[in-house]
Amino acid sequence: WHNPSEQILEGPSLSPPGGICIAQSLKIPHDHKAADFDKIIRLLLDTRYARAVILFASDEDIRGILNASKRADQVGHFMWIGSDSWGAKNSPIHQLEDAAVGAVTILPKRAMISGFDAYFMSRTLENNRRNVWFAEYWEENFNCKLMSSSKRDESSRKCTGQERIGIDSKYEQEGKVQFVIDAVYAMAHALHNMQRDLCPELSGICPDMDLAGGKKLLKYIRSVGFNGSAGTSVTFNRNGDAPGRYDLFQYQWNNVTGPGYRVIGQWTEHLHLNDMQWPRGELQIPSSVCSLPCKAGERKKVVKGMPCCWHCEPCDGYQYQHDEFTCKLCSYNMRPNPNLTACQPIPIVKLEWSSPWAVIPVFLAVMGIMATMFVMATFVRHNDTPIVRASGRELSYVLLTGIFLCYIITFLMIAKPDVGVCSMRRIFLGLGMCISYAALLTKTNRIYRIFEQGKKSVTAPRLISPTSQLAITSSLISAQLLGVFIWFGVDPPNTIIDYDEQKTINPSLARGVLKCDITDLQIICSLGYSILLMVTCTIYAIKTRGVPENFNEAKPIGFTMYTTCIVWLAFIPIFFGTAQSAEKLYIQTTTLTISMNLSASVALGMLYMPKVYVILLHPELNVQKRKRSFKAVATAATMSSRLSHKASDRPNGEAKTELCDNADPNSEWLSETAAALQPY
Repeated sequence: WHNPSEQILEGPSLSPPGGICIAQSLKIPHDHKAADFDKIIRLLLDTRYARAVILFASDEDIRGILNASKRADQVGHFMWIGSDSWGAKNSPIHQLEDAAVGAVTILPKRAMISGFDAYFMSRTLENNRRNVWFAEYWEENFNCKLMSSSKRDESSRKCTGQERIGIDSKYEQEGKVQFVIDAVYAMAHALHNMQRDLCPELSGICPDMDLAGGKKLLKYIRSVGFNGSAGTSVTFNRNGDAPGRYDLFQYQWNNVTGPGYRVIGQWTEHLHLNDMQWPRGELQIPSSVCSLPCKAGERKKVVKGMPCCWHCEPCDGYQYQHDEFTCKLCSYNMRPNPNLTACQPIPIVKLEWSSPWAVIPVFLAVMGIMATMFVMATFVRHNDTPIVRASGRELSYVLLTGIFLCYIITFLMIAKPDVGVCSMRRIFLGLGMCISYAALLTKTNRIYRIFEQGKKSVTAPRLISPTSQLAITSSLISAQLLGVFIWFGVDPPNTIIDYDEQKTINPSLARGVLKCDITDLQIICSLGYSILLMVTCTIYAIKTRGVPENFNEAKPIGFTMYTTCIVWLAFIPIFFGTAQSAEKLYIQTTTLTISMNLSASVALGMLYMPKVYVILLHPELNVQKRKRSFKAVATAATMSSRLSHKASDRPNGEAKTELCDNADPNSEWLSETAAALQPY
């Protein structure tokens, strides 16, 4: 049927309601121009993958659409589906055959009614006066003019009335004759049934039929059932539609017979198709969809009002495709797989021994441990030599133990975390530094007290014996161990997997970090006590910087502490500045271990290497010098204090002292003090 609104409907894909989804519905203007058809083609191309276009249009409009497709160079792109207004007519496609190739059209299934041709060809102006349109048909059919009031041109010849249909004009039975006859019979059957029900005892129209009204007559019409003029049954469904019976045509190009309509199937309750050809020589059935299927990992964002039109949007970040319309977020320990269709566990990493971040600290630690063992072995072998005794053997071995532990912590920080490793980390993380700086603090404090006491009197200060020094050092170390044991009780050690540390924007780079449950703040707190000892030791090193250098090792200790403070001042901004970095695990571990290695190496190099050098390469210097009593030490302290004020008066800024030599060799504390201050 010809749709008065003259719509073009494009059906891109199947949908549940009726099998066809409409991507666009466009109207052809009544007073159309060529530009209107060009605009329609452009709009149809907006849904590029929707190629099937259903046309409800007149012959002229069909020609306009086909012409516009040629102007747009889209011949063969669209698959035209024409209603019965197109049918198998040649007029819509005249001289546009190439644009119409592949078009599928329909016509109601029709049959030739025998006897109608003889009846209609016998109709003349005299025997068919009841048809008010017959005279107009006569003029049109024979191209003549019947009367002066006729609308035909003056140049038309006058009709004689003797013309005969089929003889003086071309005649072919109209295909819809069957349906006109069946429609008349349907009305007759409905009236007959209505009269039989309402007026069973009367003939003709009775009063009840006059009062029945159109709705009741329509009910009777929809209820009729009879064999039609073509021998097929005539019935109507609840919507008033007769059974669909259609012939399907396709405009095809044949190399032998040329272009033309070919019957390719029919519809009689079911569709039967065969011998179809497709535009552009395509072998497969062309697809016509509003939108292509989304790729894996993409969701459909449906266009409002178009259930089969959508935009494909990829799932972002840590989302995966839950269904075709939804993306969902993976759980915190998962990430989407490569095609974003499911979640998979995030890989777990730790600092590997082969990593460059571990190789450098391990190399420094190994070299440091070897050097520490060498120094310790040298000291043990030459334990009774003056230079070893003068350095304070007990505290020297304690300090070497602390240095050794500073190197050992490197291996604990890189080892695979478990409960045992995490426990050892807590214990030894600050213990090595604590032992080292506790020993150095005790040394510098002893030197400071001796020389301060020497400025006041010749009485020896308290707690300067080796046993006292070990007791003081042990008490300082005990505070660190007590804090660690309290930490164990409050928060037992354990391992965790941190998924936030390396949760990058790109999920494929995300990693879970296996680590001990020690926070950055806890690390600093664990080292805080050792840093406090280090700062205090540095203060004492500054206070004893004026002590004569040939009486003690205050100056090497001072240089050691200054350098160590610089190392740890550099450590703090690096450690906290990388807290948000994806490489936090590696940078912080490497920074911490290298800082501890450097601290230990500075102490080892400045405090022990000069002594080892003398012991091994210059044994002639490793001899007993004369002992000096505490009175001599007091005199040196007093003189150095006085001369420090007059140093500017001397030519080279030098201050020399003369020491008394009245030591009591039987005094135990003087012997220990003298050994500690013995030059070497």
